Amino acid sequence: MKTIFSGIQPSGTLTLGNYLGAMKHFVDLQHDQKCYFCIVDEHAITVPQDRLKLRDNIRSLAALYLASGIDTEKSTLFIQSEVPAHTQLGWMLQCVSYIGELERMTQFKDKSASGGKEGVTSGLLTYPPLMASDILLYQTDIVPVGEDQKQHLELTRNLAQRFNNKYNDIFTVPEVRIPKTGARIMSLQEPTKKMSKSDENQKGYISMLDDEKKIMKKVKSAVTDSEGIVKFDKENKPGVSNLLTIYSICSGIGIEELEAKYEGTGYGVFKEDVGAAVVETLKPIQDRYYELIDSVELDDILDKGAEDASFVANKMLRKAKKAMGLGLVRKKK
Repeated sequence: MKTIFSGIQPSGTLTLGNYLGAMKHFVDLQHDQKCYFCIVDEHAITVPQDRLKLRDNIRSLAALYLASGIDTEKSTLFIQSEVPAHTQLGWMLQCVSYIGELERMTQFKDKSASGGKEGVTSGLLTYPPLMASDILLYQTDIVPVGEDQKQHLELTRNLAQRFNNKYNDIFTVPEVRIPKTGARIMSLQEPTKKMSKSDENQKGYISMLDDEKKIMKKVKSAVTDSEGIVKFDKENKPGVSNLLTIYSICSGIGIEELEAKYEGTGYGVFKEDVGAAVVETLKPIQDRYYELIDSVELDDILDKGAEDASFVANKMLRKAKKAMGLGLVRKKK
């Protein structure tokens, strides 16, 4: 059985893109893989956070994981900051990382280029080794990620190999897996950009907690083109192609079948049906979410998850400390 690790930052309500591109796949993966799903709250603080909002977001994300179908009998769901081994190994991996390779990470380059290095925290520079520790603590075989995280995963692989070669061969070098379908759901307003919860234009994304009225309104106002032809063509028809991808994943109907279904109909009926498919997909998730969000059940699940994750992570941390020569070997009495 392979081990899978995935972490999501609690930086706002997840979008339809997060669900279709990641969480929907997690539900399928957990049936025949050992899965660790981590709410990476320590990554979130690389940029300023309101403490009360951050706590609300952590709880909300945990409830969305469960409402989406994560089964804690098969998977471990936990909060990163409640397992101290993550930051301890993160520091150790910082010490085998090089400034040059960290400065080449796209996120750091983009933020320091726009605001200057004086305007970004050191955590933004050094969080990739913490991300590596998240993954390596659990002997992870596979990390499912979007295209935008591929660079960080390559660094994780490099750090694991470097540590293994320099100290002791203890870390599993993870495989990067990018889902072929739905890995990149695009903005409804700028279909050449990824759908993002940080988009200033709220019409650009559908939140997993948007009600039916909001969903229908956003889909109907989605950018398409003037041709009126429902056809998948990412390069020339990015808006229509994005809606087809969303519709296909939500409904389980193939894109070619959808193209045939809406031949000659224009975009009005097509958008109406896309919106209905999204509503039907998200409604049961929302119902379960509101059952969980203020429940003791959610607290108990997260407590158990932190306990189970800590047991595994601490074993690997002890191996890594021993390999680096940290701590004192006690003399036997």
